[in-house]
Amino acid sequence: MTVIIAGVSGAIGSALAERFLAERPGEPLIGLARQLDGVSERLREHPAVYLMGWQAEHPLDLASHPEVRDLLASAQGGVTLIYAAGWLHNDKATPEKRVEDIHLANMLQAYQVNCVGFALLVQALSPWFRGKRLSRVAAVSAKVGSIQDNRLGGWYAYRCSKAALNMLVKNLSVELPRKYAPVACVALHPGTTRSALSDPFSQSLAKLTVHEPDATAGHLFNVLSTLSEEDSGRFINWDGRDLPW
Repeated sequence: MTVIIAGVSGAIGSALAERFLAERPGEPLIGLARQLDGVSERLREHPAVYLMGWQAEHPLDLASHPEVRDLLASAQGGVTLIYAAGWLHNDKATPEKRVEDIHLANMLQAYQVNCVGFALLVQALSPWFRGKRLSRVAAVSAKVGSIQDNRLGGWYAYRCSKAALNMLVKNLSVELPRKYAPVACVALHPGTTRSALSDPFSQSLAKLTVHEPDATAGHLFNVLSTLSEEDSGRFINWDGRDLPW
């Protein structure tokens, strides 16, 4: 099996990489990150890890990385792709509380990173899903992307981009098994996780159950490990329950 994690420099992506390396030592892991110097030193030096610089705004350039193509080919299917990249805020933008706060650039950035990047990544990697072994394609989404569950409003860019990601997962869950069976394509809600993404909201988090990245990685690893073809098209909570779209 070959594992590809996009967003390996983030809290969840990094912890997931560590979990896969611990549970399946020696199996190759490809890590994608916007800035490779943000990846932990342990992952940068691990012999089973191959790191690539990649931005969600651009297609994946596999032509310049024959080593990655060889790793994917050797998996004979059995590829696990996890999209853990995400955008919620930066030093100039915060989640919107009112319609007056909507800003075009922030909306476009959220869609690009939270949804379009995943589409471009699957487009580049899907030929290597073909094989006899089950390939798992998982996007780390968010419960706030659920249309049915939205009772509070606000957070326009993040909610809308995650809802778009969920639709993308649903679309892919229909198409990919037709071409590359066996494939399971799912959306995952990791639960509220302590990270740079959640740091600005410490007061709100005090009212919630907050998981450490290692715990979140363990939960998601367990879900991913039990996926079968029949699970394709699900929106799955960190504890294995189905969430409403």
